[in-house]
Amino acid sequence: MMKKQKNYDEIEINLNGVAPQPVEHFFTKRSVGILSIIYATSMLIQNGLFAISGSPGYSDPISAVLTYHSENQGALAVTSGLESVNMILLLLFITALSGLIRRNGNKGADWTRLTMAAGATLSTLFALTIATHISVILASSNLAASNIAFEMMWQFHAATFALAMPALGLTIIGTVLATHANGLTRTWHKLFGMLSGILPIFAGFGNLAIAGGSSLLYIGVLGLFLWLLWLIILGLRLIRG
Repeated sequence: MMKKQKNYDEIEINLNGVAPQPVEHFFTKRSVGILSIIYATSMLIQNGLFAISGSPGYSDPISAVLTYHSENQGALAVTSGLESVNMILLLLFITALSGLIRRNGNKGADWTRLTMAAGATLSTLFALTIATHISVILASSNLAASNIAFEMMWQFHAATFALAMPALGLTIIGTVLATHANGLTRTWHKLFGMLSGILPIFAGFGNLAIAGGSSLLYIGVLGLFLWLLWLIILGLRLIRG
């Protein structure tokens, strides 16, 4: 009779003969939930500042863009700083979520790989978006009138933001499917999240039109705000256990 082979990967050997102690993990359901809510809140504050200060759209005249950026340097300094915060929070959130899913049966691990790849790409594109925006902000303080270089940088900013839309959509979908596969969300929550992920991907196909001022951009922005609401709901659910 053959002996059943032991899975030595699951056996912890303690050479000192001391009983192993349970490992305390930082990224628990509660901490992942808190990160989710903080990230969503930071994003809402940033976009709220843009709205309150009267941020121009990509279809507005370039003269209005120059005037807005030259007259709102203080508010724009805050929004630029918040982008660094948002980048850190996003990367912490997707890393923590991956660790939580791995320790919680590893169901949905394939989707977390998509989330991490798309999230890293999204962070890079958002960083480029804000970098070009910083260039526009700094240039506006020294210009009395718009020139071709200023207009091109504004269009580059718009194009980068448009290209970030598909990465945003894949980040959302990966997060939604991973959490649902792991039993962290309900069916209605999954469907709500999938809708919020599809909208930016759809908008991203029109990146040239968005850079030219198309209102197609607002479809992607709607998906972003729906995801932020999804993240808040997820955070509350995880915190409550």
